[in-house]
Amino acid sequence: MEKQAKTIRILIADDHGLFRAALQKLLEMEEDLEVVGAATDGAEAVRMARELKPDILLLDLAIPRLTGLEALRELATGSSPVLTVLLAGAIEKRQILEALQLGARGVVLKDTATQLLLKCIRCVMAGEHWVGRDRVSDLLDTLREMAPSGGAPPKDAYGLTRREREIVAAIVAGQANKDIARSLAISEETVKHHLTNIFSKLGVSNRLELALFAVNQRLIE
Repeated sequence: MEKQAKTIRILIADDHGLFRAALQKLLEMEEDLEVVGAATDGAEAVRMARELKPDILLLDLAIPRLTGLEALRELATGSSPVLTVLLAGAIEKRQILEALQLGARGVVLKDTATQLLLKCIRCVMAGEHWVGRDRVSDLLDTLREMAPSGGAPPKDAYGLTRREREIVAAIVAGQANKDIARSLAISEETVKHHLTNIFSKLGVSNRLELALFAVNQRLIE
């Protein structure tokens, strides 16, 4: 007997009634997708996401009251953040970068073919990211590509010492503490001590946040 696929519960957030209705109809033609609600503004999207706890939130970038990015920022403070796919008629590279940093799992243009949106939803449910028309296997690589180019890191670099900047670069490169310790000829405890200081100076709380911040602020060469 075949195991039945888990139904993916989706909340749509878009202020255009015709688009919202058409999207809902398309999604519900799929056996494994269920639309559990529809919001017409960003504030309502945040409230409904917290109440309904959908698997996926399809969130319009230009939605009123709270924009898509503002709603993402608000949702990130919750105890059980929803997997959010940002929908946009048009979007700038810096907005994609900000959306991913705020926790969006996907960014899809509204003129994307239906089959690609469906593929995006299922990829996001499987733990991947999706940008434009393709899945993203390495989020940090994508963020590096999208980060503003040119210019050297800020001279003060948020008060980071030379050694701390070396450790930040190693974190962005994906190195573990033991690898950093080996390459810099210091102990793992010293690496941990430096990381504690770095987190404090930059106002981040984990390695992923540190890497995202470093890429966006060009803290590394």
